Amino acid sequence: MSELVVHGVPGSPYYRSALLGLEEKGVPYRLSFLQPGGSKSPEHLARHPFGRIPVLEHGGFSLYETQAILRYVDTLSSRPALQPQDPKTAARMDQIIGIVDWYVFPTITVKIVAERLMSQVFWQRPTNEETVAAAVPQARICIGELDRLKGSGAFMAGDSVSIADLMLAPHMEYFSAVPEGQAMLKGTGIEEWLARMQSRPSMQATQRDRLTKAA
Repeated sequence: MSELVVHGVPGSPYYRSALLGLEEKGVPYRLSFLQPGGSKSPEHLARHPFGRIPVLEHGGFSLYETQAILRYVDTLSSRPALQPQDPKTAARMDQIIGIVDWYVFPTITVKIVAERLMSQVFWQRPTNEETVAAAVPQARICIGELDRLKGSGAFMAGDSVSIADLMLAPHMEYFSAVPEGQAMLKGTGIEEWLARMQSRPSMQATQRDRLTKAA
């Protein structure tokens, strides 16, 4: 198999999701970290014209969009599939992936997590409490609906890990580190699920500190 390279920034939940897929499937890969602001460099824009991450390169094949990367990675190994065969379970997986992209990321990750964890470090300003407060009601809807959709299964779409779990877990791990997340997750099935995910070797191997050392 030709070398597989994943371009991104340590700490990005979407970069981590792509790496989780590779770890779960046991596919070797090489990390390629972008410098601050590097996603807008001419070199990276040639890979991803929208200036986002991650980007996967596999020989002469280049691919961006995390969902597409994970679905492609699922074809590279015979290890347990990341996509359910049952149509209803597969549809539930796709529904949860959509919730991550359209509601969890813009509401929870951008407006709550980023404000709490990144505003002072990267933007040299205090947390915008109005932004956080305005996002809380929609965040509650996100967690409540994810908890409902998960039901009694061990994972987000049934009894085995799927792309839905790999897309959601990095966002929820960050959310569990801020007060709003701790309060909303407490006692839910999502809290239990997150602990189950955090115990997996793939989650441990893709922690930010470990990625930095590996690079």
